[in-house]
Amino acid sequence: MDFKFIKNKISKTWVISAPRRAKRPDIAKGSEPVCPFCIGNESLEQEVFRIGGEPGDNRWQVRVIPNKFPFTLIHEVIIHSPDHHKNWDELPVFHSELILKTYRQRYITHQDKGLVYIFHNHGKGGGESLPHPHSQLAVVPNDIEMDIQELDSPSKEDFAQETDNFTIFCPSYSQWPEEIWIFPQKRGRIFGEITDSEIKDLARILYRLIQIMDLRHGNEFPFNFYIYPKNDWYLRIIPRFKTLGGFELGTGVFVNTQDPKETIMFIKEHFKEPNEKEIRTKHQAQYRRGV
Repeated sequence: MDFKFIKNKISKTWVISAPRRAKRPDIAKGSEPVCPFCIGNESLEQEVFRIGGEPGDNRWQVRVIPNKFPFTLIHEVIIHSPDHHKNWDELPVFHSELILKTYRQRYITHQDKGLVYIFHNHGKGGGESLPHPHSQLAVVPNDIEMDIQELDSPSKEDFAQETDNFTIFCPSYSQWPEEIWIFPQKRGRIFGEITDSEIKDLARILYRLIQIMDLRHGNEFPFNFYIYPKNDWYLRIIPRFKTLGGFELGTGVFVNTQDPKETIMFIKEHFKEPNEKEIRTKHQAQYRRGV
C-alpha cells in the first residue's frame, strides 16, 4: 500500500502518510493534464458505478471510479457530470439529485467496511486538485478514531431556516466564517437511510445556498463540505475564506471573525426554495441547447 495510518502516542490523534498523493495532478501547482473525467476518457479507469448509458460508453450522467492516488484502502471519485465546468449551483437540480443518490448508493455499498466519509472540495482554496466537479468517498477502518464534530441542535440563540425535511443553521460555535450546517428533521439515522424526498429537498437546498454564497462573495468561492459518517448525519459546508494561523494550528481552537447570526440572517433574507417545475423546465431547455 502507498499509505499508512500513524497514531500520535501522545495526543492519541491519527495522521495518514500518503506520499504518492504528492504526484497527483494539481491545478494549484500548474500541473493540470487533459481532464481524465471528461467524456471520451471512460476507458482510462474501470468504473465501479454509473448512472446513465452502458459500461464503457459516453452516455453517462454520474460516474464513480477508484481514486488513482488513494489514502485509504477504499477511496473513490464521484464525477458529478460530463460537464467540465458546472457544479451544484449550475447543474439542473434533478441532476444534483442523481449525485446525491450516488452518494447514498456508495455509502450503503461500503457501510459495513468502515467509516464512510463523503466530501467535496471546490476551488483552489478548498483543496480541489482537478477542476472537473467531483466528490470523493473514503472508507476509514473502524479501529481509527476520527475526531469529527458531532451535531448540536440549534439553541434559542441560533437562527434557523427550515424546509420540508431539513433545518439549515449557522451555529454559535461555528469555527469558520460563513459555515452552514444542514441536518434532517428526522433524527437518529445514518446517511444511507436518506429518502428520495429528502434527496430532492437537499438538492434544492445545495443549489440555493451555493448561489447565495456566490451572491455574497462572488462566483467560484472556495468551499468544502462533508457528510457526517455516523448516526445523526448532517452535511456541513465550510467556505474557505481564511487561512489558519499559528494559534489555531497549535491549540486546535478556531478564531471565527464572522458573526454566525449575521450569516443565517443573510441566508434567510435571500433563501427562497426554487419552484421545482420552473427549475426543471429551465434546465431541461439548457440541456437540449447544450448550455
